[in-house]
Amino acid sequence: MKQDETPVSCGFDPMSISADQATKKIIEAITPITVVETVSIRASLGRILAKDLCSTVNVPNHTNSAMDGYAVRGVDLPSVGSKTFPVLGASFAGKPFDGQVGPDECVRIMTGAVMPDGTDSVVVQERVQKEGDAISIQFGERKGDNVRYAGEDLKSGDIAIPAGIRLGASHLGLAASLGFAELPVIRRPRVAFFSNGDELKPIGTTLEIGELYDSNRYTLYAMLTDMGVELIDLGVVKDDEDDIAQAFVTAADCADMVITSAGASVGDADYVKQTLDKLGDVSFWKVAIKPGRPLSFGRVRDSLFFGLPGNPVSVMVTFQLFVKPALRQLAGEKYSVPLRLNVKTRSKLKKRSGRAEYQRGILSLNENGETVVSSTGEQGSGILSSMSLANCYVILPTDSVGADIGEWVEVQPFDHVC
Repeated sequence: MKQDETPVSCGFDPMSISADQATKKIIEAITPITVVETVSIRASLGRILAKDLCSTVNVPNHTNSAMDGYAVRGVDLPSVGSKTFPVLGASFAGKPFDGQVGPDECVRIMTGAVMPDGTDSVVVQERVQKEGDAISIQFGERKGDNVRYAGEDLKSGDIAIPAGIRLGASHLGLAASLGFAELPVIRRPRVAFFSNGDELKPIGTTLEIGELYDSNRYTLYAMLTDMGVELIDLGVVKDDEDDIAQAFVTAADCADMVITSAGASVGDADYVKQTLDKLGDVSFWKVAIKPGRPLSFGRVRDSLFFGLPGNPVSVMVTFQLFVKPALRQLAGEKYSVPLRLNVKTRSKLKKRSGRAEYQRGILSLNENGETVVSSTGEQGSGILSSMSLANCYVILPTDSVGADIGEWVEVQPFDHVC
């Protein structure tokens, strides 16, 4: 891929903006999608909930037992010694006890079964002594123990799942427990992407000197699929002015966002920048980070545009740091600040002052059970294997010159395996 390093990258580049400035410009430029679709509950997995999902029933819908045991009246529990209770019958989940429990009586009850009339406490089966058709309960049991009350989890009318949540397994289970067969979700963002460069060749062909396999479209495919968007893969576009212009027009006409890799950095002798000058409005061309300095963002016609660097690691870093939050906002997902931790490094980390670095690291537990981070090794932006080993970024600030073994550093764990 085209190189993402220039001599100026060793220090401050006046043409670059900070990562925070880039994020601010990106977020301010995005208008979330508001089109709502109603889909089956299974099809909603990974989608963004469009409206608050309110419970139509109490959850649980009846007061029930939290344990297998015996339902009794709390006032009858012994304050000293023990007491014998005759067992009147049994209450099972889906088959409640039909009758009234009186003083000093009990009912055998299973987990989830409706509490019999008159009872308010459950003594677990391991804490009673069976005596024929009766049980003996020792002093020490408490009134109200091991009971789940109607509406304890959710009351009818409560918000069960707020709008803007990306629906996962627990959300689907909760929605199903409330009786919802369909859910309202935001339309998926449509993302068109292509690579640019005469040196790029498809997998399965024989490489000549100077040619490369186009790996970036595969990492982009995987990361975009993980985000649950609609993909439009336009392949590899050659360094031809008409071809590039047509690719941008096609992409912008059918997608909410257009992503390219390689060919969009200032100073490159290619047609991407020329095309963008005619069809688009670019907000910035460089970000003061490593890897990933030649990152561009703006619009192509009515579509958002990201011009990612050409080097494989730079593509992944810039996607995770900038494109992923943008897609979440575009999809209407509630924003959450990425988790960051301060841990000690087990590796010496090298860096030059001038721009922030996102080095690939491995979070683990040391022999004392402490969370620590190790470097994946060489941090070149073309070393894609380092991403396959990593589970976090070690974030070294602009003015940092690295860190020695044992020093505290800030890390951002990946939210999925790369």
